[in-house]
Amino acid sequence: MKLLDKYILKKFFKTFIFVVLLLNIIVCVIDYTEKQDDFLKHGLDFGYVFTEYYVNLFIHWVNTLSPLSIFIAVVFMTARLAAHSEVIAVLSNGVSYPRFLLPYVVGASIIGLLIFALVGYVVPYNAKTRVAFEIEYLKSPYYFNERDIHYKVSDSTYLYVESYNNRIQRGYRPTLETFDGNKLLEKISANRIQWDSAKQEWKFDKYEKYIFNKDGTQKYSKGNSLTKKLNLDPKYFESKYNLHETLTNSELSEYIEEERSRGVASLGVYENALYERYAYPFAILILTLMGVCVSSVRSRHGSGYLIAMGFVLAFIYLLMVIMSRAIAEADTLSPFLAAWLPNIIFFFVTIGLYFRVQK
Repeated sequence: MKLLDKYILKKFFKTFIFVVLLLNIIVCVIDYTEKQDDFLKHGLDFGYVFTEYYVNLFIHWVNTLSPLSIFIAVVFMTARLAAHSEVIAVLSNGVSYPRFLLPYVVGASIIGLLIFALVGYVVPYNAKTRVAFEIEYLKSPYYFNERDIHYKVSDSTYLYVESYNNRIQRGYRPTLETFDGNKLLEKISANRIQWDSAKQEWKFDKYEKYIFNKDGTQKYSKGNSLTKKLNLDPKYFESKYNLHETLTNSELSEYIEEERSRGVASLGVYENALYERYAYPFAILILTLMGVCVSSVRSRHGSGYLIAMGFVLAFIYLLMVIMSRAIAEADTLSPFLAAWLPNIIFFFVTIGLYFRVQK
């Protein structure tokens, strides 16, 4: 590693750490001013709030804002190098522009891999505490309000519930049907279904049961109570607020497959979250190169102009990420494409900027 590489990498990491700390402290301070009344309402002391919530919130925003942070850091650092004619001095001494970019690529790759490991395997454990805190103290009590719920509880058995009250773990007008291919073998209808936490099973009240035989005959029975062990837990009716943030990559993949096997159609938010994690390192690399291309040429408007332009491009990228998430959640676009769309667009923007730079 040459002296130039060490010089650029040292400035790269120092500026990145400075921007990360600055942005995230600002975000946490703003968040505290907005939620201070909620903390006081629950009688929470600052020490508890800080350790249980803001430490974990800070870690969350470090990862979430890492592409934005690294872009701003690169623009700020490189604009200052350009303002002091250091970039011109490097290039005029026979260093090619791709060679000049090499330490930036190395630094971005290191940070990208670190962020990928954190957001995929470490941050979810911190998120469990943060999300539980938000549900307990910052969110209104959750009420399951979906109607006409269908669940696939086994390869051949399907449960329908007209409505469900998650506060008392009780469903109304349930129907449990078992099939052999397309042929209905058994049907159980009831007035309500109640979770028995002691026996870990469901109880059907005021039920009617139909068994359809292969010879075309059927058997009918009814009663006051019938218990069934189903591959369905009351947790599926509880709040899923930011659940994807609390799952590691492997857990998130398993959850998606499990929900898909149950017949859940809308999984865009979870699939998009998983694909975004894999897109993060590439986003950091693309935005690093874009930042260098934007700010490495000395501008007659000064370094402040380049830094301001960098902020504008960074927030455009952040806006695109937010929009792509909303599109994925609405199932109007493939979650994979939605997660990668900002990277794809900014990749071509970066290519265009690269060829416009005077090398």
